[in-house]
Amino acid sequence: MPDFMQTPLDRSYRADNARKLPISANHGNPKTESAELPASAWKAMLRGARGRCPRCNEAKLFHRFLKPFPFCSACAQDWTHQQADDFPAYIAILLTGHIMAPIIIALVQDTKLSLIALAAIIVTAMLVLMIGFLQPAKGAIIALQWWFGMHGFTRERRAPENTGRDK
Repeated sequence: MPDFMQTPLDRSYRADNARKLPISANHGNPKTESAELPASAWKAMLRGARGRCPRCNEAKLFHRFLKPFPFCSACAQDWTHQQADDFPAYIAILLTGHIMAPIIIALVQDTKLSLIALAAIIVTAMLVLMIGFLQPAKGAIIALQWWFGMHGFTRERRAPENTGRDK
């Protein structure tokens, strides 16, 4: 069945990057088999929000501010499948708005600052928060897509731990 979410450019980009991978970066690599998978989606999202590989927590996820590496250098996970699009920006806007709303109300009611001073403080704080939330939100969204096997990711889970209750 064709994947309608891919364009011909996506397919050629993935094929070109797959050819650039060293042979040791195959999924048959023992290093990839022993990756410490997260126990839950929340743990994977926390790894992604910290800018670490959600699968192994060993390597960095981003090589530019919002550009993830095509492949993890530690576990060879292919990150070219991710399609975070605008969702991280929506999350950053939502968080910024909820944090700034009480601050704006307090500044307007409790201070005698001029309109220009208020605008300078509020706009600066909003920009800092927005930019600060963007990369963690994108990392968490990429981790969530990987966890649920969306957009071509392989859904992986930890092997269940033996608790001694098997009888």
